[in-house]
Amino acid sequence: MADSVGVQIIEFVLRWIHFLSGITWIGILYYFNFLQTPFFGTELGGSAKSAMTRELVPKALWWFRWGAMFTFGSGVLILLMKLGAGNSLDSAYMTRILTGALMGTLMWANVWFVIWPAQQIVIANAETVAGGGEANPAAVGAGGKAGMASRTNTLFSIPMLLFMAAGSHLTVLARDADPPADVSVLPYWIAAFVVIGLVEINGLIGPGASSQKLLTTVSGTIHAGLGLTAVLVLAQIFLI
Repeated sequence: MADSVGVQIIEFVLRWIHFLSGITWIGILYYFNFLQTPFFGTELGGSAKSAMTRELVPKALWWFRWGAMFTFGSGVLILLMKLGAGNSLDSAYMTRILTGALMGTLMWANVWFVIWPAQQIVIANAETVAGGGEANPAAVGAGGKAGMASRTNTLFSIPMLLFMAAGSHLTVLARDADPPADVSVLPYWIAAFVVIGLVEINGLIGPGASSQKLLTTVSGTIHAGLGLTAVLVLAQIFLI
């Protein structure tokens, strides 16, 4: 009994950290995409962009990337505890959770290995120019790369949050036997990896690609996220 209580407390604390850091991460992601980026495109925002890039953006990115790291780390530990408790990888519950986890992992990787390195170039360039130095030509491309990865993360966040919540609260998505009787999850995972992989590749191929047009606007990004959600939900309904 004592061990069971201890495990439950540990899992609860991990969930609390997961939720708290996740809210921090996604909240700042939405701030960047729904507020800051459109503001920089206005006349007032354009005049304030340099100062904000040098003073506000680095601070926001600190919370942003570490929110992502704590969300990812706590999520991995929760998954390991679930597997250790006997949850099968091919159960409907784990399929839903792992669908969200796959997109969350790509989002984390985009933050640390695409957005943050690119933004370091942008911030350094803003500081150099403000100090009277010459602009770094690579900063424009870096800003576009970071922006497209950020829009891709915003797109992913919509289905990711749905599948995380659906793990325990939307069991009608798929048969909930453990493991599901007479059902293979392989067709679903093939479809999910292809669709999610194509979205990720699209976000990394470089700003300006025609396939990225939808992500150049806030409304387009939201609609793309809702579209991906619908595709994955239908895949779970019909392929599992």
